[in-house]
Amino acid sequence: MKYFSLILLFACLFIITQENTPENTELMSDEEFIKIMNSKERVIAGSPVSLKMHYLAQRAMQFTAQINNKYNTPQEIRKLMSELIGQELDEGFGLFPPFYSDCGRNIHIEKNVFINSGCRFQDQGGVYIGENSLIGHNVVVATLNHEMDPYHRADLHPKPIHIGKRVWIGSGSILLPGVTIGDNSVVGAGSVVTKDVPPNVIVAGNPAKFIKNIDK
Repeated sequence: MKYFSLILLFACLFIITQENTPENTELMSDEEFIKIMNSKERVIAGSPVSLKMHYLAQRAMQFTAQINNKYNTPQEIRKLMSELIGQELDEGFGLFPPFYSDCGRNIHIEKNVFINSGCRFQDQGGVYIGENSLIGHNVVVATLNHEMDPYHRADLHPKPIHIGKRVWIGSGSILLPGVTIGDNSVVGAGSVVTKDVPPNVIVAGNPAKFIKNIDK
């Protein structure tokens, strides 16, 4: 009888666990999720927004696995990326794998954008890339901060990143949550961008600092 009770207990725990996984929970729509993330509201760990975030992360891994683990033609990559982000990309879009995304559905790309190999987009908070922009090798785009209170460290604070038109982000750069890179500007290789970059300038360093203006 004791062993039967233990088996019954473990069975109940398994059922409860399964019922609370994202696959078995009615999730909010993508549109509702993006609206909440773009509002910069704090995301409480275990909340419906958090569950949706985890669901989209699994979905993104499925698409990036297809992009990264076999040869795809440029047309096939464009199709997979279009499905990942939920937006039809133009023929001028280019990407060299591997590419990594934590969400996918909050990436927004204008015309003639090129993303080089090894880039990592933590894009839950929103990533916006203007037309004719170039993203160098191994660039990290991070749109989330964790809560500073150690007892709520799993909570998240999303802030979107905006990359303007005709921007060049140099290899190995890191863009931190909430920054905007102005039109025509250049971020030097290996830079850590912690605050907004105005249009028509070159910045570099850790943290990224003004180097010079770009003459048109």
